[in-house]
Amino acid sequence: MKLELISFKLCPFAQRAIILLNAQKIDFEITYINPMDPPDWFKAISPTGQVPLLKADDQIIFESSVITEFINDISATNIHPENVVQKANNRSWIAFSSSMFDDMFGMVVGDEEKFNASKSALFGKLKKLETVKNTETFFNGDSFNMIDAAMAPIFMRLAWINEFTDNALSLAEFTNLSAWSKSILAVETVKTSVFDGLDDVYYSNIEGREGYLSTLLVDE
Repeated sequence: MKLELISFKLCPFAQRAIILLNAQKIDFEITYINPMDPPDWFKAISPTGQVPLLKADDQIIFESSVITEFINDISATNIHPENVVQKANNRSWIAFSSSMFDDMFGMVVGDEEKFNASKSALFGKLKKLETVKNTETFFNGDSFNMIDAAMAPIFMRLAWINEFTDNALSLAEFTNLSAWSKSILAVETVKTSVFDGLDDVYYSNIEGREGYLSTLLVDE
């Protein structure tokens, strides 16, 4: 089966898929497009006009959660925990985490009021996640599962922002999440899920948006 993932370089939802594909050693190609000016061929095959989109031979798979579940279906090993209740719990928290990207986008583009409101919303969600995260290496113990891959782009972007600023989004108050973040970001398939220099692209994106967050940037 030939797989082609179509997205843009900063897309966190595509990064989730890339992490899982690499972790399971599944061959795939990736095609980057400009989401602000998508090519006609993409418009013709994407029902929603959104990325990521996965082509499996000639079939189109869309919606990021469906793409990651498809990757699990074709994987040699299960990326979810085996226990059905635990698996459902993981899926619930994955769905819960997806709205965090909206909060992060609000912090990047918003004025000071929007930044503070988005930060408050994000940290409220992180607080809820902190209450269910134990002291194990990953969410379910020693095994890196889909929920860990789902959180990786969030933790990576938070780490970038804290590096770019004077720890404007420090996770120090969340003991379990801080340790979890460090464990996830140390995984090789997470580190290689973005190309070298993407952090600089993210910095430039924050700078170019000219929101309140851009005023907190320190000189590189």
